Amino acid sequence: MAMFGSNMPSESWVEGRQFKDSETEPIIIGGMVLDIHATPSMRCNPRTTTPGKVLYTLGGVARNVGECMSKLGVKPYMISAVGLDMAGSLLLEHWKSAGLSIEGIQRRQDIETAVVCSIFDVQGELAAAVASVEAIEKFLSPEWIQQSKCNISSAPVLMVDANLSPAALESSCQMAAEDDIPVWFEPVSVAKSKRVASVAKYITFVSPNEDELIAMANALSGRDVFCPNQIDNRSVKASKDSLFQMLKPAIWVLLEKGIRVVIVTLGSDGVFLCSKGEPEFNRSNFQRKNPYGYHRQLYEAVNSCCPPNRFFGATKSDRSSTFFAVHFPALPASVVRLTGAGDCLVGGTLASVCAGLDVIQSVAVGIAAAKATVEVDANVPAEFCLTKIADDARSVYFDAKVIFCQSML
Repeated sequence: MAMFGSNMPSESWVEGRQFKDSETEPIIIGGMVLDIHATPSMRCNPRTTTPGKVLYTLGGVARNVGECMSKLGVKPYMISAVGLDMAGSLLLEHWKSAGLSIEGIQRRQDIETAVVCSIFDVQGELAAAVASVEAIEKFLSPEWIQQSKCNISSAPVLMVDANLSPAALESSCQMAAEDDIPVWFEPVSVAKSKRVASVAKYITFVSPNEDELIAMANALSGRDVFCPNQIDNRSVKASKDSLFQMLKPAIWVLLEKGIRVVIVTLGSDGVFLCSKGEPEFNRSNFQRKNPYGYHRQLYEAVNSCCPPNRFFGATKSDRSSTFFAVHFPALPASVVRLTGAGDCLVGGTLASVCAGLDVIQSVAVGIAAAKATVEVDANVPAEFCLTKIADDARSVYFDAKVIFCQSML
């Protein structure tokens, strides 16, 4: 098994500025959560207990993304809040044991660490959940985030999850915008995804599922233009082209509002990557011209089997009007649990982009990381096999297809 990690110094280039890696950690802002997972061994009956398993799992969208990135060799700087309680201790000790900074994680006696209790059906699908996450909104405040302004201003990318309060979201995105730092918005849930409306002008990437996409498009439109029932009530499994045509108007709303890249997760149907024209990030401030150290292993393993710029270069699209979309297939997997898959797709993609891979290569790695995740009980696998990730990414990369490239004028 190929291993990540190195103490070699490295440098990266962000908009022509040169920084040491210690100064250019990707920033992750959002929830650290203790997940309680209850899975019955038989069909549940109401108003009584059911035999099964109950597991404590370290979670939280932002935390999961950050841990996934760290296990792919890219060490993020986490900004969050936990309490002086059992849940907080478990989360913080695990984070420290991974060699990650806890400087940006606020810990106080009056904070009740976020906890989510999820009940699954016998197939492993989420049946119901109760979330106690108020502390994230209350204590992960603009004032606390402001204390990490120097870290944000030199980061290669900032990821925010929608557990943040609207004020904290806006403050975080504004700080990134001051230094042209790309921002990734992770919607978290249908209800919270609507918080994109106040920060869309700052956002580079979003990663909704189908329902979150519809909610975001309606929030940005200011009215309920799009109906999720069109998607939810599909009686026959739609082709990828038909599914894209159903989602295309909602995706275009996000792109028209200034979001640069929309990555729609489709479960077993794969992923749509959509942008105005070709995604610019092949040669953007993410690109690491000379990847070194722990980044280099991921970069070289994937770049050697997934040649860059597969879809680009033949045409130069007018980015102001051309809708470009690529479909990536999902990988077959022996599914144990589906939670964490979306977070590791984001983490794998972000780690790859930070390592210098282009966005098409990076999404392929994200899908490979998601596959590894659904095959384990935890929200993030204990480790990733680099060779397996690269092989799976190659399969996805060469099966990806452009499904739409057309002017919207």
